[in-house]
Amino acid sequence: MKLFQQLSTLLIALGTALPSLQAQEESPVIPVGTLSAFPTIVQTGTHPQLTWDITIPETVEEIIEITPPGTITPRRDLVMDVRILGAGVTYFSGGRLYFVPTETRISINGSSYDDIFYGTNYDVDPNEIVFTRNMQEGETVNFGARYYHNNNWGPWYSSTSSSNVWALINGDTPPTTTPMNQAPTIESFIRPYLGNDGKIVLGPRDVIYLFELTHTNPNDDGFDIQDMAVLVSFYEEVVEEEEASNGNNNNNNNRGRRRR
Repeated sequence: MKLFQQLSTLLIALGTALPSLQAQEESPVIPVGTLSAFPTIVQTGTHPQLTWDITIPETVEEIIEITPPGTITPRRDLVMDVRILGAGVTYFSGGRLYFVPTETRISINGSSYDDIFYGTNYDVDPNEIVFTRNMQEGETVNFGARYYHNNNWGPWYSSTSSSNVWALINGDTPPTTTPMNQAPTIESFIRPYLGNDGKIVLGPRDVIYLFELTHTNPNDDGFDIQDMAVLVSFYEEVVEEEEASNGNNNNNNNRGRRRR
């Protein structure tokens, strides 16, 4: 009976936990699985047959291709969301540092670049999706950025050909002379995406673009590749779902959108 009780407890626990995990998506962001036993009731001294299945998350490299320095090409149809994490171009005046406006643009499939952000770091909301698109397999994505100061635009750098733009994924090491997590001028918006070892920390379906907009010599102190940071996330699809209204026990439902 001890084996039966342990097996029953395990199956009950799995039965309550798995439905929410299975509903996440076709390719989950964390390992998920199922476990079943037959027969479910066994006599002492006998053993049930266990059957299990585990789905391991895909890495971003399995769903997209990155062509250096930073052209993204989906390997299948995907939803793409773009967020601005930070804009770090500054200038020094009167004993203070000031952020200057920065522009970020996106190009889909070789089209002209369209604005997705213009402003200083104070205008950045890292939770805001500034661009979203249902990407088709084989379409290309590129980003470009520049700053504006003293009534002039700075140099334009893009992910198609510039050595000042990097598309990095989880586990990559930013190409700075000093480890990025040890840089004295590291911006706060970069810290959550760096591990203690200085490597990039991202979700399994994320890509981060880092721009250096003010320097070209990696040995310069100002070459910190954090003048613009863009987070790109990929999902299988956006599904409609109904959510019960808050605070009123009636049949009125609100329809929401969820990425999976």
